[in-house]
Amino acid sequence: MDTGSPRPSSTDKPERPSGRAQPADDTNKSIAKIIRILECFSTTHRSLSVAEISERSGYPRSTAHRLCASLREGGLLDQERQRDRYRLGLKLFQFGNIALSNMDLHREARPFIEQLGRLTGQLVHLAVFDGHQAIVIHRSDPAAGPTPLTFIETAPIHCTSVGKAILAFQPPDIVDKLIGNGLPRYTDTTITDEDALKADLAAIHARGYSLDEGEHQPGLRCIGAPIHNHDGRVFAAVSISGPAWKVPATETDNLARIVKHTANQISAAL
Repeated sequence: MDTGSPRPSSTDKPERPSGRAQPADDTNKSIAKIIRILECFSTTHRSLSVAEISERSGYPRSTAHRLCASLREGGLLDQERQRDRYRLGLKLFQFGNIALSNMDLHREARPFIEQLGRLTGQLVHLAVFDGHQAIVIHRSDPAAGPTPLTFIETAPIHCTSVGKAILAFQPPDIVDKLIGNGLPRYTDTTITDEDALKADLAAIHARGYSLDEGEHQPGLRCIGAPIHNHDGRVFAAVSISGPAWKVPATETDNLARIVKHTANQISAAL
């Protein structure tokens, strides 16, 4: 019996709903592109043109221009109108400040970091591992007085005391992956040989602290120790650093005990 309703044709296609959400794969790709653009900037590349961003990211110039324009609208990039160059925007500073304020490590470790600076008289760094490198989230300089709440910079994983203190306690596959990414040379003493670095990491693991003998910055001696989370996994490190004449090799063992004690206090507080 005919109900009067039109029968769908075999050639008819279902109507797509308006405002359909973007597929997850496309969203992930978009986020990856944004991250790749932001990663073009560093402390040595503070201001970049679209052409430079295109070259560093590997994206076509038109794509780089479109992404930069979108990031500028969102406050993640600032544009220098007169020179047509981009810088990281203040919105990222706001996000970083919020992230640090919400980070248990930053909050719990701060009094121990300040105490370590007073005990040793040396510059103190607190860093976390992001899976690729050490990110310094707090620095305390007893000679300079109180430090600002927000402080973020990267530290190479293979040639800084905080980096090596973290790397020495990572699974072998992580160590191999990071070594495979390359071991850039920063000074004459930077370890760039895979076997030599692995031997150094084994020694760090055995004694419980790391040494940076001018491997990242000439003339500096740094001592670092790992920080464990509640599962026992090393995810951060603390270090002291100073000119080699202020951190003499004869005092390394004594200073290392203080640094290790501080790292253990922070681990316990977490």
